Amino acid sequence: MQSPYSSVYKKRSAAVQLPTAPNAFDFFLPCPRGVEAALADEVKALAEHSPTLRAGTPTPGGLPVQGSLTDAMRLNLHCRLPSRVLLLGGSCSYADAEDIYHLARDLAWEKWFDVTQALRVDVTAERSPLESIKFAALRVKDGICDRFRALTGERPDVDTAHPDVRIHLHLREADALLYLDTSGEPLFKRGWRSEHGAAPLKEHLAAGLLKLSGWTPGDVLFDPLCGSGTLVIEAAQMAAHRAPGLDRIFGFEALHGFDMDSWNAMREQARQAVQPVAPGQFFAADIDPVNVRMTLDNARRAGVDGAIAAQAGDVIAAIPPVDAAALPAGQAAWLISNPPYNERITPEGEAADDFAPQLARTLKQRFAGWHVALLAADLHWDKALRLKPRRRIVLFNGTIECRLMLIDMVAGSARG
Repeated sequence: MQSPYSSVYKKRSAAVQLPTAPNAFDFFLPCPRGVEAALADEVKALAEHSPTLRAGTPTPGGLPVQGSLTDAMRLNLHCRLPSRVLLLGGSCSYADAEDIYHLARDLAWEKWFDVTQALRVDVTAERSPLESIKFAALRVKDGICDRFRALTGERPDVDTAHPDVRIHLHLREADALLYLDTSGEPLFKRGWRSEHGAAPLKEHLAAGLLKLSGWTPGDVLFDPLCGSGTLVIEAAQMAAHRAPGLDRIFGFEALHGFDMDSWNAMREQARQAVQPVAPGQFFAADIDPVNVRMTLDNARRAGVDGAIAAQAGDVIAAIPPVDAAALPAGQAAWLISNPPYNERITPEGEAADDFAPQLARTLKQRFAGWHVALLAADLHWDKALRLKPRRRIVLFNGTIECRLMLIDMVAGSARG
């Protein structure tokens, strides 16, 4: 039977060469599904300070962006929501892995890195007809190495653990796209975390919860199930105007074409923009004292330790750290958390269906006037909670479908 792709594959499309114009690069910023629109807003805010930066139309799982190499550095430094900033090298239609090999061989990688630098090739796919996407990634490596061997007589090494250069292959139904990874390690690795809780929330998803909830950097935030402190640390850094990439190394620092003088000036400007955050705005608690210690240690490494008050305590017995009614006009009180559910750890000896209504009673009885945002991966969990959210937002924590439930706590908000 004739393949539905046969008409596409009669002739291989010419590869799109790596651009040479200084402001004509195409990028793709992958992000957790559900936060794409918020990522577009984040990029548009940066674009107000760069005439060359433009956000495209969000697609499921990411955002296309156009801009300069300076913009790529800016995106890596300041964006909280993407996992990477990928520079599009080229694309082609494909029938098999050999078409992808030719794409990789034809691109001018030598403009970006040397034969002495070690490579890593990663691959993702959506509805690709290839039997083995790993073999396609292997052929990308072969194409790059064969190009360098033809030019220099040598082949670059492959190092999957500590590469100098990361290449990303993305396969769609009918076309293959090759990207140069300007980020290096994923952007949710901010450079401050050395300790994790039992089921840590990645930093870019935590930032997504904060932005989608409606919380603003001037509002009070309390996470009574803080784990290793990711949510409160992200929030405190936002309030401090502390760029998320201020304390880490990026992939573009090992690539040609990126102006390191401009980068050093950009990073120093970001460092000078950091502002102190007064105590009394960010609060964290956890039933496990080890998690409280981790939160405070992580906050210290993240540069916001003085902004966060943390203590051990059971969320069911939680007391609001501030009186929401006494806050000045324009400042709101938020309880935002990633509570335990079937995908994580429930309190010892306690089923998720028992924990949810207990949490609801605590919220109703003690947190009147607060805004609440809870992330639930068990799609039945919000029913067990017996609170009526004003909004449910679908998000993905990796491959796990979740709901971000937004609840305004007023008297009588729990159903009996």
